[in-house]
Amino acid sequence: MGRLLLLLDSLPEMASAKPLHLERLGYYDFFADSPFLVVETDDAVKRRLLLAGFSERSLSYHSSAQRFTNRRARLQHDLALLTARGLVEVSADGKHITFGLTEKGSSLAGKLKTFYADAFRSSAEIVVRQLNRLSDKALNERAREWLRAEPFLVEIYETGGGAA
Repeated sequence: MGRLLLLLDSLPEMASAKPLHLERLGYYDFFADSPFLVVETDDAVKRRLLLAGFSERSLSYHSSAQRFTNRRARLQHDLALLTARGLVEVSADGKHITFGLTEKGSSLAGKLKTFYADAFRSSAEIVVRQLNRLSDKALNERAREWLRAEPFLVEIYETGGGAA
C-alpha cells in the first residue's frame, strides 16, 4: 500500500495524459518496482536505475509473470483499504473508474522518506513516462512481451471482477 501511495503521489508531476484506471495503475505499479523488465537499451536510464538501487540480476525477474498476477490480484484490495482510510479518492473519468490521492494521502506519501521510497519514486518517473506513451491495448500487448507471459496470465485479472 505504501508503494501505491508513492506511485500516486508522483503521477501528478508527470502530467499523465491517460486515465489512471485500475489496469493501467497495476502496470505502472508492477513495472516501477521491476523497471528492468521495461527498460531496454538506454544506458543513461539504466545507470540512473542502478544508482537508485535497482539490479538487473534480481532473482524476482525470473518469476515476473507469476509475481505480476499475484500483485494484480491484490491491487483492488489495497486500493479499497487506502480509499477507506481516506488516502485515495475514486472518480469516474468517461468509461473508467480512476484513482488519485487525497490531500491526506499526499501528505502521508510525502512523509515516506526511505532509500526504497526514493528509489521507487525515481523508477516510477522513468517507467510511467515510458508506459504513458502507450494506448491501453498497446500497453497490454507489451506487458505480455515484457513478462514473457501467456495471455491467460495477464487476462486472469480481467475475468475476476472486471478491470475498470
